[in-house]
Amino acid sequence: MLLSLQNIFKWVTIGGQRTFLLKDINLTINEGEFVSIMGPSGSGKSTLLNVIGMLDNFNEGQYHFMQEEVHKLKEKQLAQLYKQYMGFVFQAYHLIDELTVYENIETPLIYKDIKPAERKAMVADMLDRFQIVGKKDLFPAQLSGGQQQLVGIARALIGKPRLILADEPTGNLNSKQGEEIMELFKQLNQQEGVTIIQVTHSERNAAYGTRVIELLDARIQHESY
Repeated sequence: MLLSLQNIFKWVTIGGQRTFLLKDINLTINEGEFVSIMGPSGSGKSTLLNVIGMLDNFNEGQYHFMQEEVHKLKEKQLAQLYKQYMGFVFQAYHLIDELTVYENIETPLIYKDIKPAERKAMVADMLDRFQIVGKKDLFPAQLSGGQQQLVGIARALIGKPRLILADEPTGNLNSKQGEEIMELFKQLNQQEGVTIIQVTHSERNAAYGTRVIELLDARIQHESY
């Protein structure tokens, strides 16, 4: 088991009224799974992904990640845990505009205190793998959407994460680029055993997963394999 959520509740209080963002979520994800989270807008998909990714806290419940009791950890410990084991891929790419492609990909390694010579070799390997060697000195604004997303994925992968969290990873791409990204995820999952959790609106993208979780009104409505 890679992670488990038990009776997770998350809410905001507005004018004395509780609005639930997540309601009694119970979920176990095993190493090597490829899980798709689906549901209408406002159903809690991104909130659930952010809770799993330790970017969002929750009000009630227990979260275990690789034997760690996440609900008992302090902020600094959480940051160490997700930087070590997780890679994030966002719809809006979240690249740093002032950094070149090379520097964007290198950033997670700097947090991990990896020596410069080793970082150089690892970045070169990623640039090669994604066929973006010629783009390494460009800035994000000089790239197409597809290229920016490739850089985002290269950055997510460079730290060799156990888990990739992808929020609408093909949302801003054309269908050909989107398909290439999904094929890449499939390959990472099947050949390298990386666990992937993606939030998607697309039935087609969801079909790449081995399991689909459907959310409705902040609850898990249905699961299918």
